Amino acid sequence: MDSQIKETAKIIRESKFTIAFTGAGISVESGVPPFRGEHGLWNKYNPEILDLGYYHENPEKCWLFIREIFYDFFANAHPNKAHKVLAHMEQSGLLHSVVTQNIDNLHQEAGSKNVYEFHGNSKRLKCLKCGKVFDASEIDFEHIPPRCDEDGEILKPDFIFFGEGIPTAAFENAFADAEKCDVCIIVGSTGEVTPASFVPRAAKQNGATIIEINPEKTLFTGQVTDIHLVGKATVILEKLENQLF
Repeated sequence: MDSQIKETAKIIRESKFTIAFTGAGISVESGVPPFRGEHGLWNKYNPEILDLGYYHENPEKCWLFIREIFYDFFANAHPNKAHKVLAHMEQSGLLHSVVTQNIDNLHQEAGSKNVYEFHGNSKRLKCLKCGKVFDASEIDFEHIPPRCDEDGEILKPDFIFFGEGIPTAAFENAFADAEKCDVCIIVGSTGEVTPASFVPRAAKQNGATIIEINPEKTLFTGQVTDIHLVGKATVILEKLENQLF
């Protein structure tokens, strides 16, 4: 593993353009539960609460679960060492951008500036009628559903529901960076969710070296990955940080 870490650090240092692609696995160590897998939220909740059509018909019912999942469970999550190492790499010019499937805002809280949120952000809420955006810290979640102070419309969390398109800017920026990067570092993504999982594949098709940091094999491992650093995101990225700086 130590030789792999050293080799990886050398590849990153020599890269002219490196991106990171992150999934639920990077935030699990911050106490954010994943949606899929053995301990995933979809084993406990019905995914239809995040179906756009169902939400429009049953916003009050959906908000009971939305509050519990995103504003009770996630509320006390803080960036972990893995988030902080990626932010350190960006600040030092070793990482250009982070493309994330996560909606928890932890990359930004760790200090990352160039973050493309493929699935939006739970810390923002939006009025679908007038377009006004609210920070979650402004909302009293004791009284749900939250409503717009302009027109009284029920607010929707500003992340992607089933049946909703990927934000255009995040989609375009993510693939633009994937197509010109020399290195793509996958952290905590299993590759199951599309179209997000096409980002590392686009990087690979354009000749990038793919470094995967995951405790187990994923859909990326056999097909896309060049170097698989096996372990928890916090542990591996801390070792990498020690070699890089």
